[in-house]
Amino acid sequence: MNLNQLYYFRTLAELEHYTKAAEKLGISQPTLSHSIAAMEQELGALLFEKQGRNVVLTKYGRIYMFYVENALTQLELGKNQIERLIAEGSGHVGLAYMTSVGADFVPEIIAGFLNDPNHKNISFSCYEGNTKTLIYNLKREKYDLVFCSQMENEKEVEFIPVYEQGLVVIVPEDHPLAAKQKVTVKDICPYPLISYTKESGMRKLIDDMFMKAQVMPNVLYQFEDVNSMAGMVAANKGVSIITDNPSIQNYRVKKLEFDTPYSKRMVYLAYVLNRYLPPAVQQFKDYIIERTKK
Repeated sequence: MNLNQLYYFRTLAELEHYTKAAEKLGISQPTLSHSIAAMEQELGALLFEKQGRNVVLTKYGRIYMFYVENALTQLELGKNQIERLIAEGSGHVGLAYMTSVGADFVPEIIAGFLNDPNHKNISFSCYEGNTKTLIYNLKREKYDLVFCSQMENEKEVEFIPVYEQGLVVIVPEDHPLAAKQKVTVKDICPYPLISYTKESGMRKLIDDMFMKAQVMPNVLYQFEDVNSMAGMVAANKGVSIITDNPSIQNYRVKKLEFDTPYSKRMVYLAYVLNRYLPPAVQQFKDYIIERTKK
């Protein structure tokens, strides 16, 4: 059974006349008759019965009509949705990003894009996560674009540098280091470290810092997001190296400059190579690259 047969069936059920239905469908009456007969044979039930010069649905035809109507309605809704998504000046973008860029960078970049009247009807769905999860879901088409750390051995994914984040150290307000303005890796080494989970791109960056300083971090707690880490620092459970984030001011912590050559990390725009991008996604991608290029 094919889609045309479902349209033929619905049209005949509405008009109750083979000749009129065939004319509306733009096919010959024998073609319509053959198609309906093939449906009845496949279903093993009579769908129409004669009533004078017309035909009407049988009991089985009325039952089948309910499902055909639902199926065709859903297909038409899907078609309309696709047309809306690819229409000029409208569409939808599925965007995902690391938590650390969700407070300022992402809202600013989306707002700037939507300020263009040509983009006013484009909608967004936004998601947060760590880099490993973001890339996993990007490749499985859950998202269109991702802001994340760069991952090695991801040949399917293009990473474009778009934004540099500063790193800072946060300590409890009454911590021995709180009197300092700047601290080094070796300064924080003696204290328990509240760090990112191993799946995070930031964790690799922090581990590399300690390795280059030839010291071993005392990682006691691991979290995926900055807010949880800041909360643990405020609870006097250790110190943390995090991306400089406006939300830090909501916690009773002291922010210190990080005196190291590696006190910044790059944020990348990631997308799957050779995958079709709908017009709205392509426009947003181009806007990001143009706005953030050096």
